Amino acid sequence: MPQTAPPFSELLANCQRSAVHLEMRDFYDDPDEAPRVAAWKAGHRPDPNDRASWWRPWLDMVSEAVSRGVVIRRARIVSEPVSEYTRYLYDGTFTNIAAGEQVRWLPRRNASDLALPGNDFWCFDDRLVRFGYFSGEGVYLGDEVDDRAEVVKLCASAFEAVWDRAIPHDRYRI
Repeated sequence: MPQTAPPFSELLANCQRSAVHLEMRDFYDDPDEAPRVAAWKAGHRPDPNDRASWWRPWLDMVSEAVSRGVVIRRARIVSEPVSEYTRYLYDGTFTNIAAGEQVRWLPRRNASDLALPGNDFWCFDDRLVRFGYFSGEGVYLGDEVDDRAEVVKLCASAFEAVWDRAIPHDRYRI
């Protein structure tokens, strides 16, 4: 049964083997991220040699989980030509990879015959799904977790189908 999600940091800290994330939106309106997006629009790019300036505490959580043996994969389904926000994500993805994530991109036109859940999600250890809900304008509205076997199976299968078709970050060009 869906229920309110505990903090993401807790979900990742309790993860033992794998965490997969499927992103299906072309824009997210996150107030915490707005200053980084504005800086990017003004021409700022993260410095690969200045890890201390990268997105914290997210990258620290990822690095810690990966150091414990958790495999973290992120797949992004994107419209092409890509949105300005997707270009922003693309330019900063090297930080996710440096922290230990594996990232792939799937052009939306290549996902038409895939059965996908209606919302972005994280799936932890193939046992728990955390759905994220967003408004039409990309504003985060909340999340919930679901541990029903059929929901977990749907999300895990959908993620693997996307992952199999998606292009690794180092080969994807926008």
